[in-house]
Amino acid sequence: MDPTDTADPRAWIGRTEIAHDRITATPVRALAATLDLEDPTAAAALPLPPLWHWLYFLPLHRQSDIGPDGHARRGGFLPPVPLPRRMWAGSRFEFRAPLRVGDTVTRKSEIEDVRDRMGRSGQLCFVTVRHELRCHGDHEAALVERHDIVYREARRSTDAEPPRQRARADAQWQRTIIPDAVLLFRYSALTFNGHRIHYDRRHATEIEGYPGLVVHGPLIATLLMDLLRRHRADADVADFAFKAVRPAFDDHALTLCGRSDGAQVRLWAHDREGWLVMEASATLRNT
Repeated sequence: MDPTDTADPRAWIGRTEIAHDRITATPVRALAATLDLEDPTAAAALPLPPLWHWLYFLPLHRQSDIGPDGHARRGGFLPPVPLPRRMWAGSRFEFRAPLRVGDTVTRKSEIEDVRDRMGRSGQLCFVTVRHELRCHGDHEAALVERHDIVYREARRSTDAEPPRQRARADAQWQRTIIPDAVLLFRYSALTFNGHRIHYDRRHATEIEGYPGLVVHGPLIATLLMDLLRRHRADADVADFAFKAVRPAFDDHALTLCGRSDGAQVRLWAHDREGWLVMEASATLRNT
């Protein structure tokens, strides 16, 4: 069945897209500055830190294709899910070989699954996209990512708050930051993310019903990986997975936590009240 001939999102399963990009130094320098890190680009053929591939293969949709929430309108490569709110639910990664500044990279993306579910706040739809990143001339993928997107119904005043989960209290490493509007804007700009909940306070609070600007899930995941690299500078990450549990908001303290047990690393983030925001895990090769 041709997916363009049906509105059934499951007809998009198996749909693929190919993109090409080059790992250039300027986005790496810009993200390092945004995360308050030293400029890392003095080294030749710099390996890209884990998760920094999100600086490339940006969603370059034309302005006329952007919907009212700042995302691209439904359809195209992603299925036309009719639910209005879209969020990054989590991802799973296999880091098989390093990507380096200067590499020319091909990304093959495939809609791997589309599934409906009924949640506490109403109808949900989960879309899983599998990405393979392969350096020019290589037959094997350097990075495999499975990206989970969740679509939700519009927020209603009668919606129950999602259940809260207390974060674990056994961190070996800990760092507290206050993500402000400037940090969120800079990360949105670096990843060309037009979703208005991250920078348009009126839209976030009045239209989508949040108490403030929403901190990007990928930004929190990147900060957790940065916490690991701050405490294990030699860490060679084989795989990583994260799951968003509840939103975090600007100008509220966000605490990044981690602990290691040999090759296994647990990472998590909690808000100022101790409620779990994100949980993650990594496996290291060099232990």
